[in-house]
Amino acid sequence: MKKNKFIIITLSLSLMVLLLSSCKEEQLGPSIFDTTSAERTKFDQWLLENYTNQYNIEFMYKFSDIESDIKYNLVPAELKKSENLAQIVKHVWLESYDEVVGLDFTRHYVPKQIQLIGSGAFDSDGTVVLGTAEGGLKVTLYYVNNLQLDPTYLNEYYFHVMHHEFAHILHQTKAYDPDFKKVTESTYVGNDWYLSTDAEAQKKGFITAYAQSETNEDFVETYSMYITHDQAWWNAALTNAGAASAALLSAKLEFVRTYFADKWSIDIDIMRTVVLRRGSEVGSMTYLNF
Repeated sequence: MKKNKFIIITLSLSLMVLLLSSCKEEQLGPSIFDTTSAERTKFDQWLLENYTNQYNIEFMYKFSDIESDIKYNLVPAELKKSENLAQIVKHVWLESYDEVVGLDFTRHYVPKQIQLIGSGAFDSDGTVVLGTAEGGLKVTLYYVNNLQLDPTYLNEYYFHVMHHEFAHILHQTKAYDPDFKKVTESTYVGNDWYLSTDAEAQKKGFITAYAQSETNEDFVETYSMYITHDQAWWNAALTNAGAASAALLSAKLEFVRTYFADKWSIDIDIMRTVVLRRGSEVGSMTYLNF
């Protein structure tokens, strides 16, 4: 066992008094660090009131190397696009859960950080990351500088991602029926999911190509794609799948429907109605200019 050696030095009383007196007389100079408080812009103040105080969420729109994934070449999010997206996310995502389940539910379970990145995150295999989540605590949204006030675009690049990641938080809190895995147990493909298109995946009983990667991704993809698309879109996916695979997709949806109803008192059809209604309003919203 390693032991540390201590040397005790005894000072005379007069010497200690002299040292203390010298310390008192010495005046410290100004700090070499900036000790002034950061000034909040009007947008920062709005985020404080509408995200931090209301939902306990830190909304990070300023680029920070330490908060970003250094394996990608990324660019900061433009300020105006960040301001608009912050208002859209609150209206379409957060307030949808407020409306259906209640503010207390949303405040308790939502990720505590939302980060914006201006560009996409491109992997070497040709795929692009649209969003990431870290342990249910932080969601990063990419492509902010390409923001379009169109519900279809917003669903693909932002809201599908956010509902997907939120569903992960929920099923990690309360587990879904393990029999869900048995519906297509032998056909998950792991990291090779990107070799298929969504249309091809549907013919195998998966709503998207990414749903083929593993069971949890399949579960949250089924939920997020259902509530961000109307019934005509879902029916088209079933038709494309063919009768046998459509039955698999429908069976998975029933697992999802039962889970959200029993565990969270959420009717996913009501949730879809609210999400689609709020999404359709983004083009006519009055956006604040900060």
